[in-house]
Amino acid sequence: MNIQYRVTLVERFYQALRNLKERVEGYRYLSNATGRINWPDRSIYFFFEIGETRFENDEPRVVRIGTHAVTSSSGTSLWDRLRAHRGSLSGKYVDGGNHRGSIFRLHVGTAILRKRGWEDEYPTWGVGSSAEKVTRIKEHPVERLVSQHIRSMPFLWLKVDDLPSPNSERAYLERNAIALLSNYDKLGSELSVDPPSENWLGKWCKNEYVKKAGLWNVEHVTEGFVDPDFLDRLRTRIEDM
Repeated sequence: MNIQYRVTLVERFYQALRNLKERVEGYRYLSNATGRINWPDRSIYFFFEIGETRFENDEPRVVRIGTHAVTSSSGTSLWDRLRAHRGSLSGKYVDGGNHRGSIFRLHVGTAILRKRGWEDEYPTWGVGSSAEKVTRIKEHPVERLVSQHIRSMPFLWLKVDDLPSPNSERAYLERNAIALLSNYDKLGSELSVDPPSENWLGKWCKNEYVKKAGLWNVEHVTEGFVDPDFLDRLRTRIEDM
């Protein structure tokens, strides 16, 4: 994709998010989000991060794009997914969480461990789809740090309440937005658009796709094709809220 054309599409994307921010009356934070909020069943969401701004201005930079229920058998709601990212507010794992139930938490955790030089102290991080109580208790200090980081991140959500499917509009919007913002194999070159800051936590992530894309995403970051029509559909969805 021509760099100037990509810059134009990225600007259109951020203009759409400015409009979305107005529609939902500002950012949300998982630090104070609860299930009592009137969340739509299904949505696409956009996370930002403290200290991460776009290259030529102070506008917050999107660092993660996500959705849920993209298989026909999935009944996961928006709040189900956000709660998994947020972590626990009570119980034996209070202020921690379960990174085995949130790929977002897993990636943030690997970055924290590597940045602090703790990888050898927590060899079980990211191992398996479940863990015994003794392992989760051992990992709890890291889970707490992950929760602190993610709960501080502003986010926006856009209602797209279609049926669960890999061909859903949510999946289409997510895929194209990630492909557009990804700087995979472009960082450090003139093809990069809105690169991460020097101190972005994701640069310590164990996953190379995260580091090379400048996003807390893995899926779709290497896709070269972006359907420009997705921006019109994104704008229409925002206007219809």
